[in-house]
Amino acid sequence: MPVPKKTYLLGIIGLLTVFSCSLQKEKLPIRGFPSDALPQLEDIEKILRRTPSKSLLNEYMLVMADEPHHGGSPQSRLVAEYALKKFKEWGFSAEIEEFEALMPFPITRSVELLYPTRFVAKMKEPILKEDKDSADKNQLPTYNAYAKDGDVTGELVFANYGRPEDYAHLDSLGVDLSGRIVIVKYTQGVRSAKIKLAVERGAIGGIIYSDPMDDGFTKGEVYPKGPWRPEDAVQRGTVLDYAATYPGDPLSPGWGSKKGGKKLKQSEAKNLAAIPVVPLSYGDAKPLLEALGGTLAPNDWKGGLSIPYHTGPGPARVRIQNSSDWQVRTLYNVIAKIQGTTDPDQWILHGNHHDGWVNGAHDPLAGAVTLMESARSFSELMKTGWNPRRTLVFALWDGEEWGLLGSTEWAEYHADELNNKLVAYFNSDTYSKGIFRVGGSNTLETFSTQLGRDLKDPISGKSALEINQEKKKENRKVKISAKSVDPPFFLYSLGSGSDFQVFQQRLGIATLNMGYFGSEFYGTYHSIYDSHHLYTTFLDPGFVYGPIQSNAFSIALLRMSESRVLPFSFVDGANAYRFFALNLERLGNKYFEKGKLDFDSIYREIERLETAGELFNIEVEEVMALGSSWFDENSSELQAINTAIYQSERDLLNPKGLPKRTWFKNVMYATGIYTGFGADPMPGIEQTIKWAGPDETQVQIDIVANAIQRMSLRVEEMINGISNLRKQ
Repeated sequence: MPVPKKTYLLGIIGLLTVFSCSLQKEKLPIRGFPSDALPQLEDIEKILRRTPSKSLLNEYMLVMADEPHHGGSPQSRLVAEYALKKFKEWGFSAEIEEFEALMPFPITRSVELLYPTRFVAKMKEPILKEDKDSADKNQLPTYNAYAKDGDVTGELVFANYGRPEDYAHLDSLGVDLSGRIVIVKYTQGVRSAKIKLAVERGAIGGIIYSDPMDDGFTKGEVYPKGPWRPEDAVQRGTVLDYAATYPGDPLSPGWGSKKGGKKLKQSEAKNLAAIPVVPLSYGDAKPLLEALGGTLAPNDWKGGLSIPYHTGPGPARVRIQNSSDWQVRTLYNVIAKIQGTTDPDQWILHGNHHDGWVNGAHDPLAGAVTLMESARSFSELMKTGWNPRRTLVFALWDGEEWGLLGSTEWAEYHADELNNKLVAYFNSDTYSKGIFRVGGSNTLETFSTQLGRDLKDPISGKSALEINQEKKKENRKVKISAKSVDPPFFLYSLGSGSDFQVFQQRLGIATLNMGYFGSEFYGTYHSIYDSHHLYTTFLDPGFVYGPIQSNAFSIALLRMSESRVLPFSFVDGANAYRFFALNLERLGNKYFEKGKLDFDSIYREIERLETAGELFNIEVEEVMALGSSWFDENSSELQAINTAIYQSERDLLNPKGLPKRTWFKNVMYATGIYTGFGADPMPGIEQTIKWAGPDETQVQIDIVANAIQRMSLRVEEMINGISNLRKQ
């Protein structure tokens, strides 16, 4: 479930103070490394860069995408066992670690238009002669996982994309949703949020359909002639409210779900859909929409179908029947490690899920196979006698599509160990031909920018940084404050939609989500047509971008593993936090009387963090000038300093969690309640501005200020530690 197709870019944030971003022929600095270490690092990176094989990427995908392998199925285990075998062949210590989760498989699904005419939705994707995989057995039928069982009948109402502003427009028209069925479009929000808003207004059923305006024939040729959604293709997907309530097994919020372990009753789960919900193709949705009367929809609600779009209610009357087999099923996570030599208890983790809704060649196997080639690259590197300074971990998660099940259960189960050991989590999901994008923790912005600077596009030869700079000029949407410097690289804030959520937003792990991406959406997403044929014909023919996708993670892992001082930048963090606070102060002035909220405590702590970050940079530069031998002599003392560096992200956690969302502990990063996969930086503040009052908001402002203060204090201690070590 790739994030860039589901995530909203919040803007350009941060400050780069450590290096010039002009691309020069001489060696440019790499944060965390003394200059005399760069030639050796370059030699190592050359091995990683040349190892990934297009033919092997194709081989892995052919095997793993050959059969449908949704989470909880026997085929999912076979995919995990194939990957496990490969990791072991490459010399990794590897295992499949099993967890459990409630995973309902569909029994019945039907949608009927009863009035003014009768129509029964096909809810079936046709076999295409051009794509052999479209005829595979064991395909998961078209449905929305975790939708409530039920048989409901009611008048139909069209609510556009099902966003808060769309429901607000219906409210303004006096459209009462009580006892009615809502039909909404896919995209521009996550399924669960669309349905949750309808439930709050009394809806008894929901239909989510793919409109051709978003990913069908209006975009170009439909599959198999092109990559866009054909008339009868359906987007499967979960309606579990994992983005805003809690991800993972619905029956084990906050703890890892092992066989025989503690579980809630199904009735106690807080994130299950409260009404029956079904997905439809635009071929099946068209007769329902044609039967609607009522007010003509606004122009920006109109889709790509050649019909007038009306809001209803009625006269269309619809019946939905839905039932599932609600069972706890097994998840198969593949975990592979290379033990570190100098700092084995400091881990760097790269994860990608392996489960798909059907064959899942693009989502997720494109990302999974490039992860495997990254792992094999390190295997080749170790044949030269090299071993990592820190422990490298590769994970292929199961059950991501259902609600980030495998990654969440693993991280919750191992939370104490990860709190002590995990330096950073790098997430991938899919990739395709396109541009390199990065989102995540802002203390890793300089790290990300230097990575982008050193990745060359396989077609244009330009660096990822150059391409992002060009895109920034084309799409500038954010004013940079007087106190900020316009950074050269896009770094979006993470909301939800992929396996990074538990690591950053609950455990406080520095996190990056990275990858090469083309368009935000493509038409065969979560359908039976997400196949090897589709992928190699349209999304990355010849796996041209596969090696550079693999390189991005190999180099990121290497640099994080081998850095003598971990490459976090607290100046970058401070500038990002200032940007967040300025935006929220403006938002607060819209909701409340101007000046009602006092952000001074946050700004004071940001200034303190920025000052500490600048002094930290000076101290690091001083010791970098002493060369690699100095670091070798002081390795054990530096281990504690590096531990403090990555532990600084934990300073952003509040053990009590966010207001009414206690699973989420990070006061700086989380999704919004109704934003779906979109992020709400400083989420407690934004949440209380929109849904509470100024007094509650002021409490959240102070909580954030205290978190930044904790980080500043830790940085100040690190400055003293490095200074004292340098003077010895």
